[in-house]
Amino acid sequence: MKLLAVETATEACSAALAINGIITERYAVAGNTHTKLILPMIDALMTDAGLSPGDLDGLAFGCGPGSFTGVRIATGVIQGIAFGLDLQVVPVSTLRAIAQDYFDHQDSQVAFVAMDARMGEIYWGVYRRDNQGFAQLIGEEALSPATQIVCPDLSGVGLGSGWGVYRDELMARLADRVSGYETGMLPRARAIARLGELGFTEGSAVPVELAMPVYLRDKVAKKESER
Repeated sequence: MKLLAVETATEACSAALAINGIITERYAVAGNTHTKLILPMIDALMTDAGLSPGDLDGLAFGCGPGSFTGVRIATGVIQGIAFGLDLQVVPVSTLRAIAQDYFDHQDSQVAFVAMDARMGEIYWGVYRRDNQGFAQLIGEEALSPATQIVCPDLSGVGLGSGWGVYRDELMARLADRVSGYETGMLPRARAIARLGELGFTEGSAVPVELAMPVYLRDKVAKKESER
């Protein structure tokens, strides 16, 4: 299978190409220059692999939560490619991608993922590694103040920018269940590609019209007058 994945939901911008399980990636911490970088990244990956767009079998993208603009960029890029090539898409949670990337390189079995959502809140999700090494959500992803997170009785590692901003609040809630935390973990397209391949195997790919972003905070998408 040949699958293209993109991720732009945070300050990191990346694209990845999975060819029969072998993944190559272009990645940069880009600030607000995602729109300038993502298409050249895709072109470079395809050129290096000697592929044309018509050779692709499927797509995956980081569907959020994350920056409203960033999530829209990834959604728009993937929707444009999918419409043009009539390909199915696997939307992948950015929180799950953070956990997956950690599991792919470390031995921890549980990840408490917290991304800074601003406005005094975090995007929160708890993931456990399954027998095949894939990150599986426990409970639900949520948007809440760090002091109000819901957490299963498990021990693991903290991941994501939320641990840098709300470390004290999160540690107060999780007490001795956290063995450590990494604040610099950002979602990457290589993990989106891994989970995208899994999605196609499991039959969770969707038509392009159903490949929608996930914001968690609905009011972000509303006009100021509607809030």
